Amino acid sequence: MEKTPIEIQTEWIKLDSFLKFASVCVTGGEAKIRIEQGEILVNGEPCFQRGKKLRDGDVIAVDGQQYVVRRV
Repeated sequence: MEKTPIEIQTEWIKLDSFLKFASVCVTGGEAKIRIEQGEILVNGEPCFQRGKKLRDGDVIAVDGQQYVVRRV
């Protein structure tokens, strides 16, 4: 499955912020709920931490789509 690169300019981005930045979720509240329900996979494992720091190369999977963090 092809991964969509999402470019960030910082060293890391929090998972909930990433979901909004990548337009996976419209609001922070939606991101919080989806994370709490275990719908978000980080590097193949369910992640329940809204504040999980994502770094270059991390892969996020949701709704059959995969995204990869790319630091530029």
